[in-house]
Amino acid sequence: MKRICYLILKLFNFNVDLDHIPCEKKYVLVVAPHTSWADFALGKIALKAMNIKTTFLMKKELFFFPFGCYLKYLGGYPVDRRKASHLTDILAEYIKEKEEIAFLITPEGSRKRTETWKRGFYYIALKANVPIALGYLDFGTRKGGVGPVFYPTGDYEADFQIIKNFYSGMRGRRKGRFNLEISE
Repeated sequence: MKRICYLILKLFNFNVDLDHIPCEKKYVLVVAPHTSWADFALGKIALKAMNIKTTFLMKKELFFFPFGCYLKYLGGYPVDRRKASHLTDILAEYIKEKEEIAFLITPEGSRKRTETWKRGFYYIALKANVPIALGYLDFGTRKGGVGPVFYPTGDYEADFQIIKNFYSGMRGRRKGRFNLEISE
């Protein structure tokens, strides 16, 4: 299966960086830029090539039969975005209960341009006491992979500077949609 994934990525002129595959058993995998549906498909193929099985958030409206069964098979976790909830607490507990998990989150929260990133990924990692791994799919260099892995310190601004430095200069599939600002 890994060879098939490499072949598909080559057809799309993409390379996978195998130098930084996280060795941690549990972590929050931040993936950016997220500007189109192609990010999901190519990203899942790249993760499969790296042998990283993920659980990811997706709006619950997409979990209809039979598509919902397939999304759950891929690692989908349905989220009702209209309901107020303590999702960061729920997800932190979910991660704590697992022996191994790479919980994938796209902090932009949308494929459209957003003015700020959502902070939930950070607080999930902090509450679950797991590191954050920085995943990427850079359409500028046509390369994908996982970069630095670090434990959040509780100082969001300082930690976000690490994140911002890593993703600086990367480009999503849709130009002008990737933004590296934090929410207040």
